[in-house]
Amino acid sequence: MNEARIEPARALRWAPAWVLLVVALWSLHGIAAALLAAGALAGLAELALRRFRGGLGLLSGPAWALACVLFCAYWLPELLSLPGAADLGQAARKVLTDVLALPLLCLVAIAVAREDGRRRVFAGVAAITLAWTLDALVAAVTGTSPLFWLLDQGRRALLGQPLCRAEDVIAPGRLAGVFGPCNPKLGIVLASLSPFALEAVWQRAGRPGWWLAALAIGAVVVLAGARAAWLAYALVLLGSGWRVLGRRGLLALVAVAALAMVALAVAVPAVQERVQRSAQVLKAQPQAVDAALSGRLRIWSAALCMLREHPVNGVGVRGFRAAFPACDPQPGQAPAWGEGAALHAHQLVLEVASETGLIGLLLWLAGAALAWRAWRYADPAARARAHPAMLALAVSVFPLNTHLAAYSTFWGGVLLLLAGLYVGSLWGAVEPAPGTPQR
Repeated sequence: MNEARIEPARALRWAPAWVLLVVALWSLHGIAAALLAAGALAGLAELALRRFRGGLGLLSGPAWALACVLFCAYWLPELLSLPGAADLGQAARKVLTDVLALPLLCLVAIAVAREDGRRRVFAGVAAITLAWTLDALVAAVTGTSPLFWLLDQGRRALLGQPLCRAEDVIAPGRLAGVFGPCNPKLGIVLASLSPFALEAVWQRAGRPGWWLAALAIGAVVVLAGARAAWLAYALVLLGSGWRVLGRRGLLALVAVAALAMVALAVAVPAVQERVQRSAQVLKAQPQAVDAALSGRLRIWSAALCMLREHPVNGVGVRGFRAAFPACDPQPGQAPAWGEGAALHAHQLVLEVASETGLIGLLLWLAGAALAWRAWRYADPAARARAHPAMLALAVSVFPLNTHLAAYSTFWGGVLLLLAGLYVGSLWGAVEPAPGTPQR
């Protein structure tokens, strides 16, 4: 029995390096998505060739179970949303491709199930996060991101095309860093990955290092301009700061963060504009609130309309764009986000509810409840080692925030990877008995 458990420990040795490569290439989301799918297929093929022998040597029983539960919570709503989908072709393609979510979850969990893999992956993610932060700070001072410049030069040399054309720039004025001005996701990605960086710096440099890293990452998140990232990073600081600083230190952190925010708002016009727009939420006028939320109220009203019209299984996964015109509360008026229909609900709960109905929402809630139950029943040592992954996943799906599309290729892949890191680091693998011979 022990030998059967140990044998697969030699398998999937490439998994930690694969996880880090995917994260490092997130700014090239097409390549990262292809690597994610290729790794999931390769992992599934290797496990199949071994006939899944010695599964406990790769993941513990609870880890296998939790990975399957989270897959079902994510994928079953897609499948059940197919009947009556507003865009049946798009929904069917999404259902078929997201079958890979199960081997993906399991493979990422396997990559961090053992101490050596977990140490490599968590340290690597922390290093990537800090490198992106330093690169973005250089870009804030010089106007050029060294990492994006290198990637752009590589694409020009290989394909003769730039990574970002001037006419494709989105949200000019935001700090984009390695992601580039055509893909302004730096803020939300840094906010989601920051728990790994803060934990690693704290372990190596103590509280002074934690403070320095927290301020540096926070400055980049604020300059990146995404207010959803601001809230997500504030939650990270609360979750990480509670462990590092304690209650009194947390009060000092709030004061320092407030002062830093004021300083950036005064010094950077783009930040000042975002703060002033956010302040309109305090007004009681619906138009002012909608302007503060960049047209989100209109989108959310449409999402609620879709839920009313299709309460059981929604309009179909990724069907929001097709269903939006019929539920647009202000047809004929130019939207705040530009031309065309809204692509998704910009809010996780409303996205799940509108696209997959009450069935999908209940399945997501069940998955969240079981993930929390797994945390509660884990021992203190397991919770300590899984804390960065737990915090990263929690702030990424925090329901009282706006979100990228959970069923999009990019953000869906981010959420699944974080979920896999949580599963593997929390429950790990069954370790061999001392003295058991390796095969």
